[in-house]
Amino acid sequence: MSTSRLSEQITILIVDDETAITELMAARFLTRNFNVFKANNGNDALDVLNKNNMIDVVILDVKMPGLDGLETLKLIKEQHPLVEVIMLTGFPTVKDAIDSMKLGAYDYLKKVVDFEQLLTMIKLASDKKLKHDKKIIEAKNL
Repeated sequence: MSTSRLSEQITILIVDDETAITELMAARFLTRNFNVFKANNGNDALDVLNKNNMIDVVILDVKMPGLDGLETLKLIKEQHPLVEVIMLTGFPTVKDAIDSMKLGAYDYLKKVVDFEQLLTMIKLASDKKLKHDKKIIEAKNL
């Protein structure tokens, strides 16, 4: 994990149709000095991403009504390929895990995840995005 990234604020988007979960997670991340955006469905998540180019990592629920997590993941990666996405689910399946990884998810975790483990995943995913961002800037300066 890069120490330079730890000193910068990481911006996350939490997407879950259960408002109580979104609010609880947001509160916990805010106490850790994260910038936090929230959405309660896939369409709102895409709107937030389209309006905020500073989002590093999306924490995305797999099972949501309407645009589900896998469909949302596919659209996020098409429209914002450098944004890293961590899938969270209360009902993990091997098929969803494989599909998530094929669609470009950074990781696939069970919703009852240890908060410290989730923090580590977010920091690693954010570091990966930062490295890609730097490569693009360097390439533009050639």
